[in-house]
Amino acid sequence: MTYWKMKQSLHKTSLKVPTIVQKPGMTEEERGTFVATFDEKNNESLIGFAVMGRIFSEGIDLVGNRLNGVIIVGVGLPQIGLERNIIKDYFNNIGKNGYDYAYVYPGLNKVLQAGGRLIRTEHDQGTIVLIDNRFLTKKYLQLLPSPWKDFKIIE
Repeated sequence: MTYWKMKQSLHKTSLKVPTIVQKPGMTEEERGTFVATFDEKNNESLIGFAVMGRIFSEGIDLVGNRLNGVIIVGVGLPQIGLERNIIKDYFNNIGKNGYDYAYVYPGLNKVLQAGGRLIRTEHDQGTIVLIDNRFLTKKYLQLLPSPWKDFKIIE
């Protein structure tokens, strides 16, 4: 497991790697094409960008060498909203940390699902990069699965 602590802003690069990007309102056919692009027989590098917790968060299996790395940016916190605040208030009123129940745990669930795209079988291997300093705090470290806790900080 690798954590990447960013100290500099992102720069434009001349790296020539094919990329695909999830688009809003993709049809079922476009979704299928997106997933099929991760072909195990493809020997070229490919970078795919998808929104955490959206249409590609569940129900896809990229076993073997179809996927060998996942970069997760952010802790996945849901947007602040009335329903989330009702949940937060409920748990606060019964003596729990309502913010954790309403925001932190659902956000971390999205992170775990995104990481779960990488390791689908006992033979799969890969790298998960978590980009957000909050992953290094005690709260988040305690919530990560034990295999994810063997990490390296890259500065």
